[in-house]
Amino acid sequence: MERISVAQARKEESIGKEVQLQGWVRTRRDSKGGFSFLELNDGTCQGNVQILAEATLPNYETDVKKLGTGASVTVTGLVKQSPAKGQATEVQAKNVTVHGWADAETYPIQKKGATMEFLRTVSHLRPRTNTFGAVARVRNCASRSIHDFFQERDFLYLHTPIITASDCEGAGELFKVTTFDLDKVPRQGPQIDFHSDFFSKPAFLTVSGQLQAEIFACALGKVYTFGPTFRAENSNTPRHLAEFWMVEPEMAFYDLNDNMTLAEAFIKRIIQDALARCPDDMKFFQERIDKEVLSRLEHILKSEFLRLPYTEAIEVLLQSGEQFEFPVKWGIDLQTEHERYLTEKKFQRPVILFDYPRAIKPFYMRVNDDGKTVRAMDVLVPGVGEIIGGSQREERLDVLEQNMKDKGMSLEPYQWYLDLRRFGTVPHSGFGLGLERVLLFLTGMANIRDVIPFPRTPGNAEF
Repeated sequence: MERISVAQARKEESIGKEVQLQGWVRTRRDSKGGFSFLELNDGTCQGNVQILAEATLPNYETDVKKLGTGASVTVTGLVKQSPAKGQATEVQAKNVTVHGWADAETYPIQKKGATMEFLRTVSHLRPRTNTFGAVARVRNCASRSIHDFFQERDFLYLHTPIITASDCEGAGELFKVTTFDLDKVPRQGPQIDFHSDFFSKPAFLTVSGQLQAEIFACALGKVYTFGPTFRAENSNTPRHLAEFWMVEPEMAFYDLNDNMTLAEAFIKRIIQDALARCPDDMKFFQERIDKEVLSRLEHILKSEFLRLPYTEAIEVLLQSGEQFEFPVKWGIDLQTEHERYLTEKKFQRPVILFDYPRAIKPFYMRVNDDGKTVRAMDVLVPGVGEIIGGSQREERLDVLEQNMKDKGMSLEPYQWYLDLRRFGTVPHSGFGLGLERVLLFLTGMANIRDVIPFPRTPGNAEF
């Protein structure tokens, strides 16, 4: 007897096989004819397989007729062609073994129509719902696509540190790492004495692996990181998390145009794989979450991304006639409403903005000849806004040092970074893409807390 998944059991090629299935009961319907129908799901696909359990089963009265939503079972039986519409197969049970009961009165997610807000309160059980099963499968697909894309292009997968002494973004929103007893922090006058701390210096959870990835790109050519990053930003918006996953490629000898070309191909590959590998889940999102999601994704695949200088984008926004919540002027960091106007109303396709004002971007971005702008880029997509941020890095030692001084940074902690410019410097570029932002884009889900298994937000650190 072959143990197979529900996804396999739903296929016509399984008809005639004696199989074993294991999973969780979604529903049970009893017939006056002396049999019951169980809908079984094991997480391998969106759909269920129907189990026909007849009254001749020895535990029909004692077990089968008491099964409710959430109970776990093993079923052995014969896969048959289903006479019912909408399903190719069903399984005629020869044995049903109950492993775990779920009380119908107290099981939190048995009722249809539970809100996303409620499901966040039972996030240990929400993967059993159709929505969160689909999110998990698409998340897995996107993660696989990320690795496939870069591996096929001869990038090396790099593990950058989670604990770091560097603030890549310069924003100061970092989680501190210490072994100090917080009631007895040693001080030298008003300053904390870090000599007795674990790392003998201030240490933080990383906001980005970029600076460390540059080390390896400047030795091995093309690398990418893919791992958790952290921001201690006290924000409760639907687009922010304190812990999220980032993919960050870094490429030696790439200029900004190379960087933009790679980013466009990368986004399209993730979309292609989601549509090809998760068709049932993507159809579910279209039907239940966002009725425009499939047409939006297919349109992006057919579109050439528009490359637009920041300065021209500001002119477009100023002449749009739109009443934006955040006023538009040269030098601002564009808000989501501005980005979505450009992609959804004005150009109706993805837009890559580049050459941003120097003052609003980090120290490591290459300064243009005008001295006012840097070789930064943001990839904007309809429905989300910014999905990728990146730049050509500043490879000139003197310019980099001046950038850091202009931003009030101490050069001493970054001598290792400056060494990359002292010894064999090269033009190089890279970008960052947040996995959860991509999943919002792919699924049409409205809140970033619902596309990560265990959301970390202000006041929320369960499990």
